[in-house]
Amino acid sequence: MKSALAIKPDISYKSAGKFEETRFEKIHNEIFKNSIEASVVVAQEIAHLIKSKQEKNKPCVLGLATGSSPIKVYEELVRMHKEDGLSFKNVISFNLDEYYPMTKENNQSYHYFMHQHLFNHIDIKPENINIPDGTVAIENLNQYCTDYEIKIINAGGIDFQLLGIGRTGHVGFNEPGSHINSGTRIITLDHITRVDASSDFNGIDNVPKRAITMGVSTILKSKRIVLMAWGQNKAEIIKRTIQGEISSEIPATFLQNHSNATFVLDQSAASELTRFKTPWLVGECIWTEELKRKAIVWLCQETKQSILKLTDRDYNNNGMSDLLALEGCAYDLNINMFNVLQHTITGWPGGKHNTDDSNRPERAIPAKKRIILFSPHPDDDVISMGGTFSKLIKQGHDVHVVYQTSGNIAVTDDEALKFAEVCNDFVGNNESKINIQEVIDFLNNKIENEIDSLEVRKLKGIIRRRESYAASRYIGLKEENIHFLDMPFYETGQIKKNPLGPEDIAIIQAVIAKIKPHQVFAAGDLADPHGTHEVCLNAIFAAMKQLKPESYMNDCWLWLYRGAWHEWDIHEIDMAVPLSPDEVLLKRHAILYHQSQKDRVMFQGNDSREFWVRAEDRNKHTAKLYDDLGLAEYEAIEAFKRFDY
Repeated sequence: MKSALAIKPDISYKSAGKFEETRFEKIHNEIFKNSIEASVVVAQEIAHLIKSKQEKNKPCVLGLATGSSPIKVYEELVRMHKEDGLSFKNVISFNLDEYYPMTKENNQSYHYFMHQHLFNHIDIKPENINIPDGTVAIENLNQYCTDYEIKIINAGGIDFQLLGIGRTGHVGFNEPGSHINSGTRIITLDHITRVDASSDFNGIDNVPKRAITMGVSTILKSKRIVLMAWGQNKAEIIKRTIQGEISSEIPATFLQNHSNATFVLDQSAASELTRFKTPWLVGECIWTEELKRKAIVWLCQETKQSILKLTDRDYNNNGMSDLLALEGCAYDLNINMFNVLQHTITGWPGGKHNTDDSNRPERAIPAKKRIILFSPHPDDDVISMGGTFSKLIKQGHDVHVVYQTSGNIAVTDDEALKFAEVCNDFVGNNESKINIQEVIDFLNNKIENEIDSLEVRKLKGIIRRRESYAASRYIGLKEENIHFLDMPFYETGQIKKNPLGPEDIAIIQAVIAKIKPHQVFAAGDLADPHGTHEVCLNAIFAAMKQLKPESYMNDCWLWLYRGAWHEWDIHEIDMAVPLSPDEVLLKRHAILYHQSQKDRVMFQGNDSREFWVRAEDRNKHTAKLYDDLGLAEYEAIEAFKRFDY
């Protein structure tokens, strides 16, 4: 792990080896295994700065950001305050932005966010906290923004500016078109920014159209800037920002002009940078089997040829001459890679009995496997692997589907009210397990940002549960093999969830220990808008690690599927399960049993398509990629990656 000060750029950054590796890049950046490690390092640098200022009896002026990116930094700063005695009494803070109009009490306000995640837990002086005020009258805003700038100057300027980045390339709320000389001002939010925020506001119609933001010029005057980005969703804009030309269309590119700026990234956010995406275009590579797969698949796509048609010239003209020299000739390379990819394809995801399995992705033995299909939400099972789910059942395996969360947050109030009214008309309050009239009254009188009552959450959970029963029955699963965990971390009644706790992990352990599976399928897609997939996957990792000494775990393989947002790249796929046209239709119908998620998806991220359409398009696209590589042509393919836990 890098030390706290090691992320600062210095002259060694452009030493011979490092410069060759990063010659496409125009901003210093550091890549970490995950956001937790990276956030700790950033927090350490901030803490070091605060202490050094304290030693000199000087204030430390911090520019602070909101959003998901800095949360773990704030958690670490709070920990250092409580456990290590880090004091914030000399800190003066200036936040980047705030929605407009927006009251401080609104739980979507950045005032609320900062106090919830940081200020309520440290000893910063209240008078030293500065957050743009979303309640200032419109006619007074120009003067207010000018005063905000003057206040920063009078404090001595920002010593350390923490930033995130939006998909439009905005920093703060400096949307595309923002000028390099812009100061603090009111701005109209880009549609993409509002779409990305829509899940926090229960729909885009509730997202404010304007915001107050520090300007690009204000940010660039900071003495030190650290921009953080996590996850695959940020990979493309990070590449354009770090490797592209400076342009007001991507305001973050203005940071290329700053002499002391560092981008701190996790591996997913850095994945589109040239040195990671296509390192053979940068310099010599160490040609692992995984990198060979990646490079040859890329070469086929670049030249629009199938694997067996690639020539020596294709390799030489696209930065792979050293690979060609290592392997001898294109013919041998092509045949070997064709066979590797061919062997990932199987119509027997649980293994095929009485068959040589040396070149198959799954074992032949035991013939009938016990299988757990973990589903973070009540519809991820059929969305992500509905066809494979069906095959496993039809091929005689003992399949158990385990829904990790209730999914109640994703049911709209209108949908819940509809079910409540139907239930009330049908059975009446006296026979219902839920006080239906209480639910109806609550929903009819619910005020903005009010947390659902326990009764409402129960109803919304039941809606998702019954949809899951219906979909699983349609797939062919026995009802006794359907399990609902209702993991405690999720049950907050809010979009923001609790951290993963020991009780969550223990629940996962118990179901694994009971079933003793030969196969576990789990969601490996970490790009869902609110991180539920990541928490659910971490719970599975933790549970399986603790259970590893158990003898039955020696025969347990973990397969990861992707959710509704991204698919595995071809070179990452270890098992490709083809679907027939009939199986594609079966999967579609299973997804449509989740009626509460149809038409008005609450947390769809940046893709406006319904989940069944996304899933179908994605599976057909994967099949098309295999076809383009010269392999068999299928209607659709579901993809999986084996993970060694």
